[in-house]
Amino acid sequence: MATTPEVRPAAYEDVWRDATPHVLAALLRRYGDLETAQDAVQEALLAAARQWPMDGTPADPRAWLVRVASRRLVDAWRSDTARTAREEATWRAEPVPPGPASERDDSLALLLLCCHPALSRPSQVALTLRSVSGLSTDTIARAFLVPQSTMAQRLSRARARLREVGAPFAVPPPAELPDRVVAVAQVLYLVFTEGHTATSGTGLTDVSLAEEAIRLTRRLHALLPGESEVTGLLALMLLTHARRAARTAPDGALVPLAEQDRTQWDRALATEGVALVEAALPSGPVGPYQLQAAIAAVHADAVTPAETDWAQVVALYDMLATLSPSPVVSLNRAVAVAETEGAESALALVGPLLDEPALRRQHRVHAVHGHLLDRLGRADEARAAYAEAARLATSVPEQRYLQARAASGT
Repeated sequence: MATTPEVRPAAYEDVWRDATPHVLAALLRRYGDLETAQDAVQEALLAAARQWPMDGTPADPRAWLVRVASRRLVDAWRSDTARTAREEATWRAEPVPPGPASERDDSLALLLLCCHPALSRPSQVALTLRSVSGLSTDTIARAFLVPQSTMAQRLSRARARLREVGAPFAVPPPAELPDRVVAVAQVLYLVFTEGHTATSGTGLTDVSLAEEAIRLTRRLHALLPGESEVTGLLALMLLTHARRAARTAPDGALVPLAEQDRTQWDRALATEGVALVEAALPSGPVGPYQLQAAIAAVHADAVTPAETDWAQVVALYDMLATLSPSPVVSLNRAVAVAETEGAESALALVGPLLDEPALRRQHRVHAVHGHLLDRLGRADEARAAYAEAARLATSVPEQRYLQARAASGT
């Protein structure tokens, strides 16, 4: 089936965003191939763009799209002269829209398919946003600052890879499910992280990308309410996103946590996040997302920076370092240690991290180094560290913030 131009009339965007994953899942469950199913869905959207303005929105838009997409797919396969009569017979039955009882398994199966272990992490991210979120290829490309053609190729290769390995559209057996859910959670975390603090570009955040990650994680949590790490991930996102309004000044400049106006924090999101943490921690094995969410909850509980329970933060980082050690965890722990034991103790912890392969090309370790040096009155060294951090930063707001620190030595 030839690729169909994407259509996104604004008047129907919300309806289509909601319906597309379910329509795609219905076709996948019946016909099995992701690429042809996505093309058929796009054909149905194009038909909707032509018909709905004249005839009105159907009473059941999802069923309408399933019916039209399925017919388009069947017609395309029947018209292919290379298909055998047996294949034609396979697809001749009139499609039946899925019933509500199948939606839970379909939604979970679609998430798991997009995060199949045969795919690279960037491909998993792109395919999830395209298939589960219903975002256009152009929108995904803009979010990750790559040409639309590059993103289209990435998606095409991902679909071809799934076909090559024979990835089934089905929830895996219970023994395989935990590892597959971990992959889905990592993909959603990556999407949120990119939205919360963009790795490049002129803006510090991409709110729409962060909110899409939250929406998908809410869906995953609804599908798997007993998975405590999924609960922890949702809590972490909500608690982090609650600070978004205070993270930038009116001119777009970065505002660090210690200087944020906490009255601008979204207390409803923070309260929901804290409640999720409190529900998750006693309910099952403690995982990294739960511990990170617990740390974010400590900050949310502090009305002012001075009221932050830094000793508890250090203790939580100690647990996280034991459970999931990494140079990034060590760096974050050092920042907390600076508040409990002083900048000198923290500097001793940061020194070795400057040579860590995973960190030395990252701007944040040099920014923390500069901050600690500045607190110790070592202004010249602090300026050099801030300058190196600014050189390595790829986000314009972070570059400007660090350049200002380097210029002032504070």
